[in-house]
Amino acid sequence: MSLEVGGINSYFNYNTDTATATTSTSKLEDTLKNDLSGATDDELMSVCKDFESYFIEQMFKAMQKMVPDSGQDTSASTKQLQEFYKEQMVQSFAEQSTEGGGLGIAQVLYEQMKRNYGL
Repeated sequence: MSLEVGGINSYFNYNTDTATATTSTSKLEDTLKNDLSGATDDELMSVCKDFESYFIEQMFKAMQKMVPDSGQDTSASTKQLQEFYKEQMVQSFAEQSTEGGGLGIAQVLYEQMKRNYGL
């Protein structure tokens, strides 16, 4: 089996911002569409952590937009790969941050849902 460079370029020939944002957004939307009235405490906390992770991810992306471009002249395919891996890194940082205690949003949201909806 051989791997052609043209095949890699065509694989990454899409808007990474849209693709990654769609993936994390649709994951969160799918989670929130579920009926949580019968959810266990662990499932409810998982949903709250997903929300916090998404929030942190969006915050990181907004902060990245404030960093000026390096001005390096790179090819379009190299730039697409860099953007792809940067998006993956941001998602990973957001998930790890949430698992490590995060900002506390998940815990507050969890407590509010338990109190207000009797879950």
